[in-house]
Amino acid sequence: EGLGSATMHVRRCCRAAARGLLQQRRRRLSGAAHMHVQDEVRAALAEGRPVVALESTIISHGMPYPENVAVAKRVEAVVRAGGAVPATIGILHGEVHVGLGDAELELLATADDVRKCSRRDLAFAMAHGMHGATTVSGTMVVAAAAGIDVFVTGGTGGVHRGGELSLDVSADLTELGRTPVAVVSAGVKSILDIPRTLEYLETSGVPVCTYRSEEFPAFFTPRSGIMMPRSRVDAAGDAADVFFQNKFVLGLDNGMLFAVPPPEGNDAENLYENMERWVAQAVEEARGQVDGADVTPFILARVRDLSAGASQELNVSLVLNNAEVGTAMAVQLANYKRELLEDGGDDDAGLSLSLRPSPGPSPSPSRNP
Repeated sequence: EGLGSATMHVRRCCRAAARGLLQQRRRRLSGAAHMHVQDEVRAALAEGRPVVALESTIISHGMPYPENVAVAKRVEAVVRAGGAVPATIGILHGEVHVGLGDAELELLATADDVRKCSRRDLAFAMAHGMHGATTVSGTMVVAAAAGIDVFVTGGTGGVHRGGELSLDVSADLTELGRTPVAVVSAGVKSILDIPRTLEYLETSGVPVCTYRSEEFPAFFTPRSGIMMPRSRVDAAGDAADVFFQNKFVLGLDNGMLFAVPPPEGNDAENLYENMERWVAQAVEEARGQVDGADVTPFILARVRDLSAGASQELNVSLVLNNAEVGTAMAVQLANYKRELLEDGGDDDAGLSLSLRPSPGPSPSPSRNP
């Protein structure tokens, strides 16, 4: 009897803490004076509706104009179709924007002086009134400050090939270890050292889940040779439940990586061997020519040229696929948080809230989120 009472007390404390955290996050936007939060985004966050964060580096550094703007709008359309509000994040004239309109997307896509901003660059860009496109790291920082839980991108950064000697490790990895945002991507970029990247994430305590697969994807292809059978999730609701338990029940302050294989039926499998050869050539060419933040854009541009544009087509398809999966996850997560806030008196529900996917907008069967 004593043990049962103690267990119920722990459950009540955990649920109360989770509700308090959610309510505190609802109030956070009122103090975010340094951010320009788009009205639609602000209203959705205040009402507990799903919001999906999107990066802006793909606009300014990832693709040529005008395809960059077209792809950004397509990704936002996928998020809307799935029942969430898109929040593309960037810096304009030194001010952080959460949610961009058409004119702001055009500015980031066409300006010549857009700085690539990870966590370390945000303050400098703001202090000097610069335009900035946020990387995975920079987007996570802003999304967490704004109260957005789910962030969709193409692929994250990681440990560069040869990183054991150069110590070239993306700030995306350290951000995942300290910022509580769910990142939905096609794994890490294929130009990187995937095994060492996963080792780094494990050391940092970052949970990595594979979506409907037991193999970690390698960006352009579902095959990396790295099996993760004990970290598989098979539905957006499962992914949302794992993140909910990590952040709102356990109260941990790390992020999570959800790795989604590229859509079935695209040409990634047929191009895989050539892609590896192109990546290796681009990595070799980058040595001695570029360093730091310029390495990844250089390699991706060279792979795009060497593949006659095939890599960019695959990139677009996997970003759209990730957006569908991430949106479905954000919708379920919003439902779970709403249930917790409304269920203030049920102390017998337990520490694990037995969350299940509830009816909502369903992603299209073709991409199977």
